[in-house]
Amino acid sequence: MKIRIRAASSLLPLLVSGAAVAGPVLEEVVVTAQLRQQSLQDVPVSVSAIGGEKMMEAGIAKIEDLQAYVPNFTMSESGIGTDIYIRGIGSGENQGFEQSVGMYVDGIYYGRAQLARAPFLDLSRVEVLRGPQNILLGKNSIAGAINIKTADPTEDFEGNVQLTYEPELNERIVDLVLSGPISDRFGYRFAARKREMDGYMENLVLDRDEAQRDEETLRFKLLWDVSDDVVANFKIESGSFDVIGRTSEIITNEPSTDDVFLFSDRTYGEIMDRTVFPDAGGLGGLVGILPQFLLDALQLQGSGALVDIDSDSGVLNNTADRKRHSNGDFSYNDTYNFTANVDWYRDGHQFTSITGIMGYEYDEDCDCDFTGAPLFQVEFEEEYKQFSQEFRWISPAGEEFEFIGGLYLQYSELDFFDSLYLPSDIVPQLVNAADLLETLQGGGRGDYDPLNNASSVFEVLGFGDAGNALRGIRTPRTFYSESKIASTFLQSTWNVSSEFRLTLGGRLTWENKEGSRDFNFTFEDGTVQPAGEVDTAAAVSFGAERHSLKGEREEVQFAPLINIQWDATDTLMAYFSASRGYKSGGFDARSNASPSADPTPVNPNALTTNQQVLIGSFEFEEEEALSYELGFKTSLLDGAAELNAALFRTEFDNLQVSVFDGTLGFNVGNAASAISQGLELDGRLALTENLILAGGLAFLDFEFLDHAFGTCIQDQVPDNPNGVNCDFSGKTNQYVADYSGNLLLSYERPLSDWLMFRANIDAIFTDEYHPSPNMDNRIKQEAYIQYNGRVAVSAIDGSWELALLGKNLSDELVVLYGVDAPTAKTVTGATTHHALINAPRTVALQASYRW
Repeated sequence: MKIRIRAASSLLPLLVSGAAVAGPVLEEVVVTAQLRQQSLQDVPVSVSAIGGEKMMEAGIAKIEDLQAYVPNFTMSESGIGTDIYIRGIGSGENQGFEQSVGMYVDGIYYGRAQLARAPFLDLSRVEVLRGPQNILLGKNSIAGAINIKTADPTEDFEGNVQLTYEPELNERIVDLVLSGPISDRFGYRFAARKREMDGYMENLVLDRDEAQRDEETLRFKLLWDVSDDVVANFKIESGSFDVIGRTSEIITNEPSTDDVFLFSDRTYGEIMDRTVFPDAGGLGGLVGILPQFLLDALQLQGSGALVDIDSDSGVLNNTADRKRHSNGDFSYNDTYNFTANVDWYRDGHQFTSITGIMGYEYDEDCDCDFTGAPLFQVEFEEEYKQFSQEFRWISPAGEEFEFIGGLYLQYSELDFFDSLYLPSDIVPQLVNAADLLETLQGGGRGDYDPLNNASSVFEVLGFGDAGNALRGIRTPRTFYSESKIASTFLQSTWNVSSEFRLTLGGRLTWENKEGSRDFNFTFEDGTVQPAGEVDTAAAVSFGAERHSLKGEREEVQFAPLINIQWDATDTLMAYFSASRGYKSGGFDARSNASPSADPTPVNPNALTTNQQVLIGSFEFEEEEALSYELGFKTSLLDGAAELNAALFRTEFDNLQVSVFDGTLGFNVGNAASAISQGLELDGRLALTENLILAGGLAFLDFEFLDHAFGTCIQDQVPDNPNGVNCDFSGKTNQYVADYSGNLLLSYERPLSDWLMFRANIDAIFTDEYHPSPNMDNRIKQEAYIQYNGRVAVSAIDGSWELALLGKNLSDELVVLYGVDAPTAKTVTGATTHHALINAPRTVALQASYRW
């Protein structure tokens, strides 16, 4: 059986030494960043590679965990999506987006952000490539790419089981791998993972820990040695990851400076019983006849309103402390994929066919007011299907001319549904309270003047008016997108001499995309509500309007590349590259309104201070990036050290951005231009034969050159003529830190003829950054240093190992993502933020056995 095994790479490779070696020497790291097996030091790309064994040892369970070890890379789950950023560029919160950071698993493009939440299982390595990767990897990878390779069947039978237990989070993980030959021509590999966790956020309302996770993943790979020249590899995988609760909490709350106040000491019914009086006779008469307790509560000299939010006392907790108040969330996810990879070797050439069928579906329920008050929930459903086929031709390496060319085809369908619903009567009461405020100020919602026309204080208070229209409301939205892609690519290298190489490449892509979005208002039973007050109330409270939109777009793009490599010495390689990349346009899945060239106030008869403007979006254009990178990779101290550097600058035009509309929706648009530039350094040093030091350091500067449609921070007066948005020109972007990096120290030595000792400590650091898309300084994450560590003893032959694994040993509390709490400002007038918070200090016990 001729099983071709590709070498794995590691962030902290072992050292090798022998009698013929004068001192410690670093082990070579092998990657496939350019579709060939190459030494990491020969690849003219800024790339970080992490081996599968290192990931298991460090407890790296999913892509989000990688960011600690890869500077200028950030991944975080957000309120309703997933953010993946490299060098300050990523795709915001919208299911209609293609991802700026492409993810590839065994050569198959995983372009949906939800898949980045799936757990890792039995990997050979993960490579994070920074900067545009539009030629060989291709699809939309305008900011970078994550290249994941799962482990292949082995020539000899082997097995591995690893158990991990962490008491603080009650985390339990079981990993099982079985691999080996079936016959002379067939080999297999079976891998399974089961992970359960109670979570680290204390839900003060439901009295439970969150987010609880239950993950199951199964994978089977079959290798068939068809002949001496043909090898086929088949993979089938299914997985589920279910999450109960979230890791978000309210982290700020500045009381309303407007005249809407929330109280919980008196019930709505009590207030109503004591405030129904006839013939108010205007504001002066109203003040004259209301009971003093209500005057005190309403503070009518400055105006005011009174609503009982009927919530748990936990809502008073408004600081970042891993305690949340929520009425419950869940996310149930199921994934599947099938991959068929066939390689045919002929006279040194490799012809490859990669066929992929993959998809997922999920159901979510989000307590999207992110508080313990039962204000509103949002339900989500999404189903995605994708088929792809790639044909690739790789010429022999080492010849004067080398090339990699191919053809790529893809078809995908996306069905997305979401709907807001109100589990209580509080939001209608709040809307009525807002009516009262406008009434007392002499405004109103444009239908009549309550102070002159009302026959009772009941009417003057506004209860029974606009808010009633929201009772029992549902806001079903359906979004459908279909995409067809055909592209061809060629990258050719001319080995001008033994020291000089010139590479030219290009990818020509055609894409046809259809999209539709329908938004309506219905009753609880699904019956469509008639037009009327519900439309006005929803527009004012949620910035939403009924609409039905449909579109089709077609794009043809050509992405070129030029790369120059120079082996200045036997140990120093320098390179320069310039490339132009694209990310395709599409259709907005989450806007609450239809697009309009001239946005119109939803209540045009109200006072200016109470006018609201509906701004929606549907179609957005492709994004373009022009990137330059100058770097070097060098080996030092006779192979005992390595130092790599990359200086980069990327200029973006029509940068795709997702802008929060201030209530519940996100509008997609194209910022005119932006620049991302900086310096990345990484290196390794063998201090002794037993001790290795590694690290990475990144400096990043990002600036929007022209972005007039940013999300205003709360309390900020819009400076855009539309009266809603704020100019971000000259500002930085979300997740951009001036510097970030890591420092890793690893030690290994035998304790006896049969016992091995290993230890490592990792320091991860970053400067301050904005976790919020509107860069609100009130929730800026300060600079921090976080430490991870591991201590292990094992058999010399590696048959067993016991280890203690510590994460966040410094117990840093980090805001991973933050944003305005939905409707907090628009409904209650309070300045409030919610955020996703990292896990506290944890120490886990790992036990593994190999055979």
